[in-house]
Amino acid sequence: MAVLWKTKPGGLQKRGEVQPSDVVMNPKQVFFSVLIFGAAGLLLFMYLQVWIEEQHTGWGPINYLQPIPRIMTRETIQERITNQNLKSHVPKDPKDKKENLLNSQRPPRVLTDTSHSQGEAQALGRTTGSPRIQLIEKHLETKTFFRKFSEMNWPMDPRPLNKSLVKDSKWKGIDATQEKRRSFLQEFCKKYGGVSRPQSHLFHMVSRIYVEDKHKILYCEVPKAGCSNWKRILMVLNGLAPSAHNISHDAVHYGKHLKKLDSFDLKGIYTRLNTYTKAVFVRDPMERLVSAFRDKFEHPNSYYHPVFGKAIIKKYRANACEEALNNGSGVKFKEFIHYLLDSHRPVGMDIHWEKVNKLCYPCLINYDFVGKFETLEDDANYFLQLIGAPKELKFPNFKDRHSSDKRTNAQVVRQYLKDLTRTERQLTYDFYYLDYLMFNYTTPFL
Repeated sequence: MAVLWKTKPGGLQKRGEVQPSDVVMNPKQVFFSVLIFGAAGLLLFMYLQVWIEEQHTGWGPINYLQPIPRIMTRETIQERITNQNLKSHVPKDPKDKKENLLNSQRPPRVLTDTSHSQGEAQALGRTTGSPRIQLIEKHLETKTFFRKFSEMNWPMDPRPLNKSLVKDSKWKGIDATQEKRRSFLQEFCKKYGGVSRPQSHLFHMVSRIYVEDKHKILYCEVPKAGCSNWKRILMVLNGLAPSAHNISHDAVHYGKHLKKLDSFDLKGIYTRLNTYTKAVFVRDPMERLVSAFRDKFEHPNSYYHPVFGKAIIKKYRANACEEALNNGSGVKFKEFIHYLLDSHRPVGMDIHWEKVNKLCYPCLINYDFVGKFETLEDDANYFLQLIGAPKELKFPNFKDRHSSDKRTNAQVVRQYLKDLTRTERQLTYDFYYLDYLMFNYTTPFL
């Protein structure tokens, strides 16, 4: 069979034979090929970098706080609560023999190693030798620091309040009440502290705590429990304002004038937790919940209506009109409760109705002062005496938003609870069950 040839410059070529010079790639093909190979190379590089570092350092995945493996359910808590102080909440359970065994089985909470030091300049300051040696030394010193941090007594023991600055005898009754609250919370956490099961690392745990360095105060913010006026007080103590009455609501909440504890490095956090006076102010959980609903959903609000309101109406209101779906206004209390109790909420939780035990971690951070909204003025002014605040500084009692509305109290709460079924009321109480127990609040009428 004849072979066909064709003549080309530089020699003969078989017909059908492809030479490199004959191949012309589409520019798009070139682009996508380069893109794919580049992405594959980058992923390979990142994998190798992590693998090499693990081989050299022997580090595993970061674990910020050792969680407690055993899940404490409401029924388990009820089994264990036999203390006389808790009689007002839960009937005494006769299974006393189990309690010591359960307490002995609860593993201690410890902080574990992490590479997130957020700036320990002095502890990690030595930089000698090659860059690789410097890096290894820095990591080793970080691990040493965290090991020492994890060996501390956690939760830290509460310190006696310094009452040397309190001269007036009129505070004796308030002081006695304060000691009872501290003791109750301390005993509760000592016996049933396993209910906390924190999943967050230290920086998240202290993210709601405000710092006032001059008078050495740590205040954990609980919304709807006097927090706006407490921030005003902290601003005055910091020298940022001459009077608490001249500070607007926006300046309090959006001015960024106050520091939070999570803005410090680990040494700064640990030092302040150990030496500053730590305060938390709480409120009856159901009353706080109704107050939050009235504030955020019964008045115009450019954030809660479009973000929470629209999602709540869309999921929990049958045959919702287009206007309500578009602006999120007019959420009903029953719809709000359905959202609160839904394990698959269309939007997340919010600090205004989050549980106090998840905002302030009172069984991990031992608060020196436990104030209550129900006795806010007396508690707050006594606290100002304890920390040596200026004599003329008094806790403000004004309501800075919706001042014409009646304050949320037990009577107002009962009106809102009427809209719920008995089951819905019980489930709402169950949701805040730990807050009721921790702070010794009376079980609401359900």
